[in-house]
Amino acid sequence: MFTGIVEELGTVREVSPARLSVACRGVTGDAEIGASIAVNGACLTVVERSEGHLAFDLSGETLRRTSFSRLSVGDPVNLERSLTLSSRLGGHLVQGHVDGVGEVAAIQPDREGAWLSVRAPGAVRRYLVEKGSVCVDGISLTIAGLDGDAFSVAVIPHTLDVTTLGSAREGDLVNLEVDVIAKYVDALLEKGRS
Repeated sequence: MFTGIVEELGTVREVSPARLSVACRGVTGDAEIGASIAVNGACLTVVERSEGHLAFDLSGETLRRTSFSRLSVGDPVNLERSLTLSSRLGGHLVQGHVDGVGEVAAIQPDREGAWLSVRAPGAVRRYLVEKGSVCVDGISLTIAGLDGDAFSVAVIPHTLDVTTLGSAREGDLVNLEVDVIAKYVDALLEKGRS
């Protein structure tokens, strides 16, 4: 489990269909082999580490469900270590299970922050509600508005400074995870209708 509060902005060192290597400093301290790290919102297992990098194996399922196939060497990625029982829950409960890939529809400056609009696939859009939580590339955000297949969020300056959203552009693909409670409620209601 994660919170959607990004701890560090890493940089892709190497990427292939089978492996992702990320240059980073902060999250490596207690990231032992086998540890779970959210990389752009996807829970990955550490398979190699050094003082300045972490490496992860990528499965076909991970590549199909995420935007990782579009990553290139030098790209920034959001990193977060998994929760401990003594962690503060500053964002919302995030599993690191990407539900779909969205596309940045627009990003418009708003004072020091920005308004971000993201087009979401129907399988994701159905779970989104105004003032509900959504995870965009591993970042816990609050939905400010819904319009057709898109949702919008207000992004504060701090988030722009410490996450990949600071360099996001229209057309960029982003990993999306909806609130897990919404998925469980929907599944229970569906069973009740059967």
